[in-house]
Parts: sequence; C-alpha cells; structure tokens
Amino acid sequence: MKKNTILVAVLIALIFVSYSLKAQDNPNENKTLSAKEQGLVAIAASTGKGDLSKLETELNRGLEAGLTINQIKETLVHVYAYAGFPRSIRGLQTFMKVLDERKSKGFNDVEGAEAAPIVNETSKYQRGKKILEQLTGVPEREPKTGYAAFAPQIEVFLKEHLFADIFERDVLTFSERELATISVLASIGGVEPMLRSHLAICLNVGLTPGQLQQFVGVIKQTSGKKEAKAAQAVLNEVLKSRKKN
Repeated sequence: MKKNTILVAVLIALIFVSYSLKAQDNPNENKTLSAKEQGLVAIAASTGKGDLSKLETELNRGLEAGLTINQIKETLVHVYAYAGFPRSIRGLQTFMKVLDERKSKGFNDVEGAEAAPIVNETSKYQRGKKILEQLTGVPEREPKTGYAAFAPQIEVFLKEHLFADIFERDVLTFSERELATISVLASIGGVEPMLRSHLAICLNVGLTPGQLQQFVGVIKQTSGKKEAKAAQAVLNEVLKSRKKN
C-alpha cells in the first residue's frame, strides 16, 4: 500500500512538472481579455449594431473598467471605418450624453492621452501598405487581384485612409483596434470574409484563441445569440485552418 501511495505521488509530481513546463513554453495560453478589452468589445459592438440604449450601459461599464475618455472616443471613431459615419456619430453623441450625466453625478473620468502627431514624410500609401503587412504578417502582392484589381481606387483608399490615417494613430494599440474591428463586423453580420481576415490578424498581433473565444462570449451578451453563433462559426474555421498550417 505504501509503495502504491509513493507511486501515485510521483506520477502527480511528474504531471505537475509537465504542465508547468508546457505553461512556460506557452505563457499566453491562458491569457484572458482584460476588463478594459471586454469593455472595448462591448462598446464597438453596440455602436456597430446601433443599439444606443445598450451602448449607454456599456460606455458606463467601460469607464468604470478604466478605459479613458480618449480611448473610448478613438474606438467610436474607429467604428466608422467598418459601420459608417452615421453609426459612429450616433455613438459619439451618446458618449457625450453619458459623460454629461456622469459629470453631473460627480464622476471625474480620466481624459487620457491624445493621439501624438504623425511626423512621416513617406507617402500615406506606402505607410498604409507597411502597416497592413505588419498586421497580416504577409507581404503585399503585385499585381492586384480580386476587388483591388476590379476597383483600384478602393485599394488606395484602404491603404491611405484606413491603415495610414486610422491604424497609425497611437491612442489604441493594433490589438485593441483589431478587437474593435471584429466586434463591429460580428455585430453587423453578413461580412464573414472580412471577419475571417481580421480574426486571423488578431492572432498575428498577439491575441490568443482563448481571448477570441471570450470575445464571442461578449458578442453574445451585447449583440445577441445569432451574431455570436455566426462569429463562433467563423472563428472555428480560422482556428482549424491555423492548426493545419
């Protein structure tokens, strides 16, 4: 009996050591979205969907979680690139209302850092191209194909405006901007190819599969079961494809 007890103890110790070594090899494996990141997801999703009542709640939660006023403003502005000016402006107007109400109640919300000026003489197109390559981890190919060849002007707009003017701003990190992006895409629906691309980018900029699973959970709470189910299906495809590679 004593020998069996010792054997079990040794096996447990070996399992523990193996698990610890595995955790050291994959330090981000169990990483979760912070309260701020969850707030960012909920704010972007509610804005993209146009649910202003829900947005008011999520704006308050985001501020309570520690998001600064400028981080939230930047998120609401970022939304316009994927859901249009009307949704973004309504989001900003809702945020103004929330801040006024909180100020009247004595809350002193943190303004936070503003975007630093961009001093770069390289053309916007080249800067946008470089940022896109950083996000995807894939060099841009020439000649263009698909929609970029069919309508070259939109490819220029994407490089110069979306990836230079917007993504280059430093109030939000690349991973935070990508969280905002997939939140909007998941909430509006019908844009699965774009959601697939940006989920892959999320993994490339440091977000983990576990964090993206958590993201789907936040979408379920803020946008609904239908939107979460669709996002989960796309995420499953991305993760399955990643394992094959």
